Amino acid sequence: MADSNQPATKNINPWLIAMAVILPAFMEVMDTSIAAVCIPYMAGSLSASNDEASWVLTFYLLSNAVVLPASAWFALKFGRKRFFIGSIVIFTVASFACGAANSLIVILIARLVQGAGGGALQPLSQSILTESFPPEKRGMAMGVFGLGVVVAPILGPTLGGWLTDQFSWRWAFYINIPIGVLAIFLISTFVVDPPYIKDAKPGNLDKIGFGLLALWLGAMQIILDRGQEDDWFGAMWIRYAFALMIVTFVGFIYTQLTNPKPLVDLTTFTNRNFLVGSLLIFLFGACIYGTTTLLPLFYQNLLSYSALGAGVAVAPRGVGAVIAMPLVGFLVSKVDTRILVSFGFLVFAFCSLSWGNLTLDISPTSLAWAILISGASLGFIFVPLSTVSLGDLPKEKVGNASGLFNLMRNVGGSIGISLVNTILTRHEDLHRNELVHGLAGTSPVLQRMVTQTSQMLARTYGAANSQLRAYAIVGNTLDQQAALWSYIDDLRYMALLAFCCVPLVWALKKVKTKEAIHAG
Repeated sequence: MADSNQPATKNINPWLIAMAVILPAFMEVMDTSIAAVCIPYMAGSLSASNDEASWVLTFYLLSNAVVLPASAWFALKFGRKRFFIGSIVIFTVASFACGAANSLIVILIARLVQGAGGGALQPLSQSILTESFPPEKRGMAMGVFGLGVVVAPILGPTLGGWLTDQFSWRWAFYINIPIGVLAIFLISTFVVDPPYIKDAKPGNLDKIGFGLLALWLGAMQIILDRGQEDDWFGAMWIRYAFALMIVTFVGFIYTQLTNPKPLVDLTTFTNRNFLVGSLLIFLFGACIYGTTTLLPLFYQNLLSYSALGAGVAVAPRGVGAVIAMPLVGFLVSKVDTRILVSFGFLVFAFCSLSWGNLTLDISPTSLAWAILISGASLGFIFVPLSTVSLGDLPKEKVGNASGLFNLMRNVGGSIGISLVNTILTRHEDLHRNELVHGLAGTSPVLQRMVTQTSQMLARTYGAANSQLRAYAIVGNTLDQQAALWSYIDDLRYMALLAFCCVPLVWALKKVKTKEAIHAG
């Protein structure tokens, strides 16, 4: 085993290695946010609804989550450098397939493959970066890595919107091709495997555990994505899928607890901090991915923003995260991390509540401050929560725990996206019915509005058609208001979820600062 206090490569400038490994991680993170602003355009091009097009996000998170726990084994089995390059090749080729897709099923399959390729990019980047720098410079290196990963969500929506407006939504995926080629060249040139990787004997992969993990996550995702369309448990096939999910989930737990060399070490959950932290990161994933999906859709569907306009409107979230990062890095060694995490959830909750006051008359900058502040709150949650969740574990368990921790975040995000889309659809119908009750044919308000609108339209369309058009305008207004209220409901649910996380934070034990920072 190589000395962990020495850089793995002594003859190569570590900043060249940093540039090589940060680039693919940046690409992978950016690809999650770049697709969010393209959903309405993909839906129109692929003859799908917005709800169906959002599966492009959830399918990616699903396959990403499946690969995460097995990434360490693949790195030891095939060599970390070879596995890293192979993952980038898979990600890049799948990106081309996403851009070239001519149907929903094709792009969903391509996104599954792309997520599988991207699942290992961040963990591999972090491990290589840590080993490439001497101990006194690792903090700076990880700071640069963190900054790159945080900048990606800023650039993603804006770049995706610009590419969609100027060319096509397909270029939001094609843009990965030159980045992937450059990353492969840089890694091939500057990255080498340390001796302990070359001499590693990882043993056999827990194929049964890996298969059961893929099956229960896949069954869960299909239920979440198709449940609303097929009336949930009213459909027989969903009942069968749910039974499959339960059986494979129980089977996965059993095999991981009885296998001497399991895919993941579930005994890590006996640590209170890790158990509570995993639950919090699961809920955090649901909140952040849910709102990341909602806001671009609101701007495009109800306010008729272009993809670029929607991307620019939500970009302040990333700016807020960049601003908060140095402050969080300073405070995490000075302040109880539970205070920082609680503060982050509270701020995010109040921002979501402020978004719950949406109207159709807002300007592009009306939500800017709330979006920026919400981005800053994410820094106060993610970094300190990772620190306190992993900082109480033995060092030999941190690698396994990190994979589980990120798995919980991705599963939470996937469930969050599916739930917000279900609420959008169901509550839009609910609010439409409620609003219709207030528009009885004898309503003086309705009659006055139809009369006034008919008089305005009579000169253009004639007396015979003006009233029909007036009623059509009323119906369109009703549909818009029903949709608006469904977005408001979703955002208020996100706020409620964030508020519920605050007392849960205090179930965490305080950990020693230096050990926690090292593990985090």
